[in-house]
Amino acid sequence: MNILQIIIIVFCVLETLNIIVLYSKPTMKEGNGLGVFKALNEIDEHNQIYSLIKYLTNWVANVKVIFVALAITIVIFGEPIVQFHAVLALIFSTFMFYFTLFPILKKLDDEDMLETKGYSRTLAYTILSFIIMFIIGSIIYLTT
Repeated sequence: MNILQIIIIVFCVLETLNIIVLYSKPTMKEGNGLGVFKALNEIDEHNQIYSLIKYLTNWVANVKVIFVALAITIVIFGEPIVQFHAVLALIFSTFMFYFTLFPILKKLDDEDMLETKGYSRTLAYTILSFIIMFIIGSIIYLTT
């Protein structure tokens, strides 16, 4: 097993844990659950907005399943060069996640709209750790 396969598997395990949270207990405050948003606690389960949130949460979880399934397929059947390019794609997609979602979460955090103060910082560190893991794995792969 090469370093690229290892980091892709680590990513898949962490994403799978988040998928489980989103499907089974989406209102959790841990594991990237939606319980961190104060507004969620104010919405009745019979409200149309709640149905929309549930739909979008499941949609996100389903997309994550696609990513994990593709990543596992690449780990098992992909040549090392395909695995390397998959890691580059993960770096790009993780950066996109940061640049599109972090500003929104930071604004909500600053406006005290999150249950956990400083959650945006925690998310930023999590994303940064993924990016660093992918970059270090790529460097190790390229130098061996």
